[in-house]
Amino acid sequence: MRSASAPERDYPEPMEITVDLPEDIAQRPDPAREALEALVIEGYRSGALTAYQTQPLLGFETRYELDGFLKAHDVWEHAYSLEDFEQDRRTLEALRERKRAETEHPA
Repeated sequence: MRSASAPERDYPEPMEITVDLPEDIAQRPDPAREALEALVIEGYRSGALTAYQTQPLLGFETRYELDGFLKAHDVWEHAYSLEDFEQDRRTLEALRERKRAETEHPA
């Protein structure tokens, strides 16, 4: 089986997880992605994963992409929370600060 690993963003030490699948499941077009999505969906539904944690695991750059994925999989729990908003606000401020620094001191 191909391994599914998360992007290295925001994780100090990436981890690879190997799953032994029955042959009928392993023959699907992308069993690694299916397993990753199932893990993430259940983690998000149960509250074990936040939207902020879920987004990079799936390789999404925006919350909009994540929301579309969750909607497509009928996941409505844990709608955009105050914690999500605060994280997005901090990220936006960091990006603005980086842009300001680049403008003031071009490379």
